[in-house]
Amino acid sequence: MPVILAKKALVEPIKFKLTKLISPFCKQHLDDEYEKLCEKMIDKMARKQIPPFLSGKLEVWAASIIYAVGQVNFLFDKSSKPHVSGENIATYFKVSQSTIGQKAKTIRDMFKISYYNEEFLTKKMHNSFPKFGMTESGFIITINKNLS
Repeated sequence: MPVILAKKALVEPIKFKLTKLISPFCKQHLDDEYEKLCEKMIDKMARKQIPPFLSGKLEVWAASIIYAVGQVNFLFDKSSKPHVSGENIATYFKVSQSTIGQKAKTIRDMFKISYYNEEFLTKKMHNSFPKFGMTESGFIITINKNLS
């Protein structure tokens, strides 16, 4: 039991600092939904036996979390709203874009996050991906979620 309390005492201040780094970026460049998804990611990372953000620069982790969430939501696509480039994220946090790209991949791999993983999708992206179902005869079909 004391180990769990020690871990929580160590992790909570870092979670708070990460949130304080990410929040202004989301308010300035993204939206509340991205901020909540990033906070969800921080919480999920904190539950790891050894949270990865306990080592390394917090600015790199903050940028990488935004980058990872952004990748699965097509944040870097110019036609996407909101839209931010990886370079903009790196510049804001004063870190290397290649470093945050690598850390973002580590995060995505750690939690098996892909374009079809709904856990970290915005509502817009969630609604844009087709859903699949199976007919009684075994045929796979897409299901239109917008039908009433």
